[in-house]
Amino acid sequence: MSVANQSMRATLGDREKAASDEIGPDEEKEFAVERPDPGSIDLSRYEIDPVLEKRVVRKLDWRFTPLVAWLFLLSFLDRSNIGNAETAGMQKDLNLSSGDYAWLLTIFYIGYILFEPLVLMWKVVPPHIWATFVVFGWGIVATLQATTMTWSGMMACRFFLGAVEAGFGPGVPFLLSFFYLRHEVGLRIGLFFCAAPLANTFAGALAYGITSGQSKLANWRLLFLVEGLPTLIMVPMTFYFLPDSPDKARFLTEEEKAIAKARGVKQVGGTKRIGSINWKDVALALKDPKCWITALMYFSCNVSYSSLPVFLPTILSQMGFGSVNAQGLTAPPYFLSFLLTIATTFIADKTQQRGIMVIVLSCIGGIGYILLATVETVGVRYFGIWLAAAGIFPAIANILPWVTNNQGSDTRRGVGIMLLNLIGQCGPLLGTNIFPGTDKPRYIKGFSICAAFIFFNGFLALTLRTLLVWENKKLDKKYGTKDEVLARRAQETSKAEAVHEAEENYGELFRYVL
Repeated sequence: MSVANQSMRATLGDREKAASDEIGPDEEKEFAVERPDPGSIDLSRYEIDPVLEKRVVRKLDWRFTPLVAWLFLLSFLDRSNIGNAETAGMQKDLNLSSGDYAWLLTIFYIGYILFEPLVLMWKVVPPHIWATFVVFGWGIVATLQATTMTWSGMMACRFFLGAVEAGFGPGVPFLLSFFYLRHEVGLRIGLFFCAAPLANTFAGALAYGITSGQSKLANWRLLFLVEGLPTLIMVPMTFYFLPDSPDKARFLTEEEKAIAKARGVKQVGGTKRIGSINWKDVALALKDPKCWITALMYFSCNVSYSSLPVFLPTILSQMGFGSVNAQGLTAPPYFLSFLLTIATTFIADKTQQRGIMVIVLSCIGGIGYILLATVETVGVRYFGIWLAAAGIFPAIANILPWVTNNQGSDTRRGVGIMLLNLIGQCGPLLGTNIFPGTDKPRYIKGFSICAAFIFFNGFLALTLRTLLVWENKKLDKKYGTKDEVLARRAQETSKAEAVHEAEENYGELFRYVL
């Protein structure tokens, strides 16, 4: 047996003992370690070959991440097409006042918030079963919006749409952490989340194409029907193609599955990822100030994130553009945001400096909103829309992986994501009500509120980064620097084992991502 294989055997066999030895009996045991699955396959025969590992990651990137991104794109279309439906005749047919329409936007997020704890179902129920259930649920509700005859009926549909979608979107970053390591997951969350600005890029043109023709069915009803049915088509595909974990992916060979499972051990110290919740970790996550700070950051971004897609066509029309031009002019800023979402998450993964990225993006978005609130020139205000979109969406895409980066166990990551959305999704309750018709054409109050919150998001990112620097210095003082730990372990065992344990769950080599 090679030295690397012997090291792998020692690493996997002794991980539970090593984790418990690192936390003394007299300490408060701040870090909880989830136990390895005693019935797991024997991974001692496998080395994590770098070439094979890259092949596994590449297959996940092509077969898994695009699937969840496509589903998120459909969910975003189904939640935001109400703005297009409103301009296509829904307001007249349902006899809606501006206040009634505002409630239709708000009730979605009330359902979303109330059912936010469903994010933990990704760890309790096999993901392919849970995802199939929620995709079917929101597809049915989104399509049934076409049949509503009253405001109260539409209110019920919007509430249940939010409730069911709460079981999908917020949980996908958590699911991605089952498949990718800490230094990989940011870009993949970015690839998932970029579906939101991408959906906004063509949503206006798609809605115009659907509603511009003549049909026996009201145009706004046709819109809900046409955009809801693709979600239902994805139900069987989700059940069949979405893997529960990397080692159960149909598109991986047996050897690749073993590597994928070894990567899971490297990530969390065990192989059992689905079927249980560590309640002690739940309590530790709820006491962790890092979870609360990122939740407040998400709240701040969501004030703008929720309002920009549904009000931007109206804002542009108030600048003097016709309805068709207003729809078309929404696309370029969103496409820039789509590109930046991918680019910034990639850079943050490579540099492991996510906080600086969020601070820079917050400043860009804040400047855009200041221009919108203070300048009257149409060209400058349109440039402000570019900056606002370029700041908001990429900032959120970097906040999401910051939660998963800095919680070392699956349960703590799940609770962190749940808390992030439970608090963060309250932001839209404000964001959907700050652009009343009485403030047109400049909407100074709404833009000012968005500017204040996006700058507050940058301040919170700076605060969190400062806290993480302090936490890392404490860990360096306790264990030594990472280089010192690796050197010590290389002397005690082998270099292969020392490197393999570099991602261990809250061990000597765990450091927070700044």
